[in-house]
Amino acid sequence: MFIRTFAWLLAAAVTFATLGPPGLRPHSDLGQDGEHALAFVMVGLAFGLAYPRRRLLSAAAAVVLIGVLELMQFWAPGRHARLVDFLVDTATACLGFALAAASDRLLSRFRTSSAMTSEGPAE
Repeated sequence: MFIRTFAWLLAAAVTFATLGPPGLRPHSDLGQDGEHALAFVMVGLAFGLAYPRRRLLSAAAAVVLIGVLELMQFWAPGRHARLVDFLVDTATACLGFALAAASDRLLSRFRTSSAMTSEGPAE
C-alpha cells in the first residue's frame, strides 16, 4: 500500500513539474535531460514495484500518458512540447519498469535459495 501511494504521489509531482509554472519546477545540476531521466526512471520503478502483476500494462499506460503530458505542454504557458523529451521520458520510465522486474526476479531467486538452505543439510 505504501509503494502504491508513493508511486501516485510521485506521478502527481512529475505532472506538476511538467505542466506547472516553470519558476516552480525544481532544478538541479543534472540538466533538463538528466532531470527528466531521473524523474521518469523513478516513476517507472515505483509503478513497476507497486503493480508487479500488471507491469506490462502499466508500462504501456505510462508511455501513452507521458505522450499526453508532453502534448498538454502546448497549452501550458511557458512550456514547450519536444519529441526528445518524450523519448527520454518513455525510455527511462521503461528502464524503471525493467529495474523493478529485475529486482523482483533477484528477490525471488534469493528467497528460493535461502528457503533451500534453511531446510538444513540433506541426510
